Amino acid sequence: MLVVGLTGNVAAGKSAVAELWRRAGVPVLSADELAREVTAPGTPALARVAELFGPEVIGADGTLDRAAVRRVVFGDEGARRRLEAIVHPGVRRLRDAWTRRRRENGAELVVWEVPLLFETGMHDEVDVVVVVDAPPEVRRRRIVETRGLGEEEAAAVMEAQLPAEGKRRRADFVVDNEGTRAELAERAAGVLKALVGWGS
Repeated sequence: MLVVGLTGNVAAGKSAVAELWRRAGVPVLSADELAREVTAPGTPALARVAELFGPEVIGADGTLDRAAVRRVVFGDEGARRRLEAIVHPGVRRLRDAWTRRRRENGAELVVWEVPLLFETGMHDEVDVVVVVDAPPEVRRRRIVETRGLGEEEAAAVMEAQLPAEGKRRRADFVVDNEGTRAELAERAAGVLKALVGWGS
């Protein structure tokens, strides 16, 4: 079974590619969704996050206020690492169980959608790396327009990740997403076709 790591810096279009591949029938695992599961209300991980960062990171509905956490950890390397030490072990356990089930069911290709694939060293655990990328000015505009962040906060989010240039060099495939959704769909389909051939 071919395990593909799909990544890209914030607002590059990684999730859009993941959704296109899901619609094509590819099993895609979202690390962000696993992180939400690990920190769901009542979990030990959520209790530890609240203990570490204070009750203000818990929303009125009892769920983790991800925006509040982002404000705490972005720009603070130590805080980010403490958060990852709580969340990542649970994410890895769920990821490994999901992958094992797909392998047992005969899947020939699965995709891990992981925003911090390189930052967490997870690129060493996949067979192929696909990076989705867009120019910094395009990504910054998308963050401001679609996520409700100001220019300064958008810049901080972007700076917290490794530069895209280094990720591109280490990728097996790069999907450029500076244009239209139709162009992205065509490029994503081309890479998926190559991956199916790679795994056969």
